[in-house]
Amino acid sequence: MKTRRDFLRSTVLGASATWTVPMFVERTFGQLHEGARDLAVQPVTGKDDTILVVLQLAGGNDGLNTLVPFADDAYHKARPRLAKKEKEIIKLSDHVGLNASMPFLGSLFKEGDLGIVQGVGYPNPNRSHFVSTSIWETADTTNHSNTGWLGRYFDNACPGADPTVGISFNKTQPESFGALKNPGVCLNSPELYRWIHSGGDKDQAEQFFADLNKPNTGVDHDEEEPSGGGSIAMAAGGKTGGITGEGNLAFLERVALDARVSSKTILELAAKHKTSVRYDGSPLARNLNLVARMIAGGMPTRVYYVSHGGFDTHNQQVNSHDRLLGQLDSGLKSFFADLKQQGNDKRVVLMTFSEFGRRVSENASAGTDHGKASCLFLAGHGIKGGLHGTHPSLTDLSEGDIKHTVDFRSVYGTVLSDWLKAPNLKPILGANYPKLGLIG
Repeated sequence: MKTRRDFLRSTVLGASATWTVPMFVERTFGQLHEGARDLAVQPVTGKDDTILVVLQLAGGNDGLNTLVPFADDAYHKARPRLAKKEKEIIKLSDHVGLNASMPFLGSLFKEGDLGIVQGVGYPNPNRSHFVSTSIWETADTTNHSNTGWLGRYFDNACPGADPTVGISFNKTQPESFGALKNPGVCLNSPELYRWIHSGGDKDQAEQFFADLNKPNTGVDHDEEEPSGGGSIAMAAGGKTGGITGEGNLAFLERVALDARVSSKTILELAAKHKTSVRYDGSPLARNLNLVARMIAGGMPTRVYYVSHGGFDTHNQQVNSHDRLLGQLDSGLKSFFADLKQQGNDKRVVLMTFSEFGRRVSENASAGTDHGKASCLFLAGHGIKGGLHGTHPSLTDLSEGDIKHTVDFRSVYGTVLSDWLKAPNLKPILGANYPKLGLIG
């Protein structure tokens, strides 16, 4: 009997699976836009309105060594080897400070452009990477939804939008993009980046995209890099699908026809942006560079999705966690400098999330194990900076974990309504959650 995870890995209808979209590239972006021409209200796009960048800290980021409760004796007692001393943090208040590996975020906080939400989580939390990530991606704590929170935003608040209303720079389409009508596209292309960066030959780049038209080989993309080094793909639907055989193929062809991507358009838009801002060589920085190029090039995208992995720090956490936070800080410093140079810095908000935090107490391997609540960042001129929510108690715990004080769906709801201007949150989140004062 196949497990649910096996199903997600094997079916092209699963949110973790992908389908190569350039198979039907005869239609151009202009032709796709014709479908929206007769709408009474033209769709708002990323060309002329606000943009959200979602940044996943994959693996379960240790919130207590990210936003450090340095003044709490319980923190130092629980982490004799891992606890950050006051000289190792950027002080934000008399109680908490940022890990010193993030000087740019520290400066952003002081400028009022960084909001930090403390104690973010959800009721009855799950410590499984897969299950908890799915809950965050679908905004459904029962883990039964077959669509994602961003996919439902695309379906309900972006009628007639271009297929690139959402672009993910992941190996596979994020479950949050799972949608009934428009699941966005997945762009995973180191070759594309290298071509843009080096001013390479356009014919070679087009050949790369042509190679992507080949049928899926059945490689388990959840565990391996694609053999071609990259892909442009879309997830067809949510976690489950009841269409099989010929019906499945017809469904995929219809979705692909509706979500066709012109590789030439993407190449030209990404290549035309010139910047003097230097990005480091990390995968996160390269993807943020591509996001900046897409924004500068006038893509109609409302939501970009990038991931920064490695946060499952069970062993010898100190150096690895500081390094990961340093890469995050460096990538965001370049990204926001690039946006400012473009004149687009006031149009973009970036939000981080991680599937869970870590236990309060360190383990025997000088690391931390899977926990529950954590913190998240929102950055940009549109953000009301400062600390939001209440920092959880480190003594009133749930099975060794801090208790959440803010439901993550309150963060989503605030961003959706106040930044992306979604008119109705119920079809997206299933309910109305208390809003936070995150948008300035």
